[in-house]
Amino acid sequence: MTEDQIIGLLSSNIIYLLAAVLIVAVILKGIKIVPQSEKYVVERFGRLHSVLGPGINFIVPFLDVARHKISILERQLPNATQDAITKDNVLVQIDTSVFYRILEPEKTVYRIRDVDGAIATTVAGIVRAEIGKMDLDEVQSNRAQLIERIQESVETAVDDWGIEVTRAEILDVNLDQATRDAMLQQLNAERARRAQVTEAEGQKRAVELQADAELYAAEQTAKARRIQAEAEAYATEVVAKAIQANGLEAAQYQVALKQVEALNALGKGAGSQTIVVPANALEAFGNAFNMLKGGK
Repeated sequence: MTEDQIIGLLSSNIIYLLAAVLIVAVILKGIKIVPQSEKYVVERFGRLHSVLGPGINFIVPFLDVARHKISILERQLPNATQDAITKDNVLVQIDTSVFYRILEPEKTVYRIRDVDGAIATTVAGIVRAEIGKMDLDEVQSNRAQLIERIQESVETAVDDWGIEVTRAEILDVNLDQATRDAMLQQLNAERARRAQVTEAEGQKRAVELQADAELYAAEQTAKARRIQAEAEAYATEVVAKAIQANGLEAAQYQVALKQVEALNALGKGAGSQTIVVPANALEAFGNAFNMLKGGK
């Protein structure tokens, strides 16, 4: 084999080798392996052509270029503080934190330049607007509802950017010292009012219990009088029946019994007592004693 043949053979081999390398380079350039946490925005002749998702993707070498590699992981904006005025004209400072992720990178790339700055500005405006619709007490007591309304408003505002707001948080609501002092005075006044109300309710309850006790005592007294009256009525009824059954003798017997009881009571009085009665009265008493003796 001559020298020219050897040179020609080497040249052809080099050409084949270069062609093979070129083919391999073209194939490798047409294959794009996208990580799970990213998406690639592909341009063809400077215009949007496609979006490559995670995994193996194929493009046209030298025509298609993966111009933007966008992370689809959830991101957190730096904590921000903005001033806002409530419906009752109280100046507050709201500390917020926002989490978001990019769902449609082709919108994010071509419609907004500074994603974080745009979202932060949007959140600040929405927070001021929502705070202005609420009183200070509502801001502090309905924080969950306020966060939900802010998140809904932010999602609507950033929808054209291909972004999803996953979470919005109000970290703190700060007040100036003058407002804090006024709120403290109001709180102390409310506590004093509640104490007075509690004391008044206690006194009212005591009066009610005392009235119930007096009513109960009156009812018991009335009940005792009713029983006594019933007993006296029963005794009268018995006497009436006895008079009806025995006639005049039963009545005289009862009168004599009362006279003897009266004399007995006088005799038991303190000190010495002298009782003067007419003669006919003694005769009447004698008859009464005879009747009592005969009655027994």
